[in-house]
Amino acid sequence: MSNHIAPRESETGLAELRGDCARMAPHWVVPARITPAPVAPALIHGVTVPAASARLIDSMAEYGD
Repeated sequence: MSNHIAPRESETGLAELRGDCARMAPHWVVPARITPAPVAPALIHGVTVPAASARLIDSMAEYGD
């Protein structure tokens, strides 16, 4: 059995970490938002849906029922 006790994190450590993050934030690059283009149903191939799942979805009036 080990007598090793993990050190506690202190408020000073958290404050230091937050400061480090604040200093690094201006260097982070935010990528431009990419909106995926819709895909025509005719281009979707190889997708199979179990009959029970298809019936379940078909019986719903609209998503969220």
